[in-house]
Amino acid sequence: MPRRLPTAARLRAAALAAAVAAALSMTGVQATAAPPQDRTPMNTAFEQAAKKYDVPRDLLAAVGYGETHLDGHDGKPSQDRGYGVMHLVSNPVNHSLNKAAELTGHSPAELRHDTAANIEGGAAVLRAHADALGLDRTERRDLNAWYPVVARYSNAKGATAALYADTVYEFLAKGITAAAEGEKVTVTGRDVAPEKGAYKGSGFDSTEADYPPARWVPASSDNYDSGRSEAIRAIVIHVTEGSYAGTISWFQNPASQVSAHYVIRSSDGEVTQMVRESNTAWHARSGNPYSVGIEHEGYINKPGWFTDTMYRSSAALTKDLADRYGIPKDRAHILGHVEVPGNDHTDPGPNWDWDYYMKLVGGSGGNPQPRPLVDTFADAPGYASPTSTVQTGTLKQGTNYVFCKAPGREIRDTSNNYNHWWLRTDLDVGPANQWVSAYYLSRWGNDEARDNDGNEIPDCEGA
Repeated sequence: MPRRLPTAARLRAAALAAAVAAALSMTGVQATAAPPQDRTPMNTAFEQAAKKYDVPRDLLAAVGYGETHLDGHDGKPSQDRGYGVMHLVSNPVNHSLNKAAELTGHSPAELRHDTAANIEGGAAVLRAHADALGLDRTERRDLNAWYPVVARYSNAKGATAALYADTVYEFLAKGITAAAEGEKVTVTGRDVAPEKGAYKGSGFDSTEADYPPARWVPASSDNYDSGRSEAIRAIVIHVTEGSYAGTISWFQNPASQVSAHYVIRSSDGEVTQMVRESNTAWHARSGNPYSVGIEHEGYINKPGWFTDTMYRSSAALTKDLADRYGIPKDRAHILGHVEVPGNDHTDPGPNWDWDYYMKLVGGSGGNPQPRPLVDTFADAPGYASPTSTVQTGTLKQGTNYVFCKAPGREIRDTSNNYNHWWLRTDLDVGPANQWVSAYYLSRWGNDEARDNDGNEIPDCEGA
């Protein structure tokens, strides 16, 4: 989940957050009788809502599956304040929850917490869109005619709305079998040929992406900073707490005030780039200036979203970034959102398999080692080794983290202050994994290399 750097100029619109479409893998054609179902609450709710609002039952189920995998999350909101199985939304730009309340007579509280009411609300909103688009009784019985309706349900525009609808129709084509609230919900796969209407030909450009396999879908320019104030030296792993298409749509909305560089889909590992790597996405507060943010479709407490395909796709992207920017492939530089200082989010959560992910990246797994914090009294020049005399960058004055220490050339000033210890760290300006002299430590005297708590900084292995 993204968090931007909370400067005074930006606090006015701290992110509600992203979400909408979903894992996806299906699609449908003409409305047919639903397959035999266990006559338990969710199946009954889909059938009754479909009948009441004349919405194809399988379409209704596919939209819900795309949004949430049919998980209402106990009435808790997604990033963009969407609720329940059908992800009825209440935020400044999407009012489908209130629309559903108006159409069904259910209160917003009922729609948030009661699964049957929520499914009825989703059906009512879909039918209202169908009526607005002029679908007659005959067309409402043809799954293929509902494509523009599904696109409208996303509350997105253009190619992003088409992406949402494409995902639902992929599910209809492939079929769905999902466990939900103690029962099995199924949709039988079938051939589909959706009538896309105004959405025909909508698509995304892949030629402009920094990472060639990615699609390029730019975020709103109100949701990131142009350029960077620091060198890229870390990669931050996020979970969207919402769907793929919904997250893309949210980052395109200037009201969201959040973004990430990349978003990855659960079902097939598709990658979308939304912010240039050379620009500063708003995803991790203090980590924004020096990191690349990667969002993964899903919810932190639902491990089913973390597919092997998504792990492998994300790991390939992370490996490419690490190779291009010289980022060490370790857990000190490939971090979860929760591990970035100054953040209050918990993603990617306990269900993210860090050991497996890091093996795919080609680096070391496990938890990141605590990094000693040190204060420096001035900007410190950085070097490629403790013995080098060719400056590679600068560590800014202030509180900084370091990894370890090693002996090197002695630094001595005219007042006979000196230090022969060198500290490995990531420079603020310049590459990662460089060296600065412990001479610049402001809390300790000659030839000492301790952190701010007075602990001896550990020796670097092999140094």
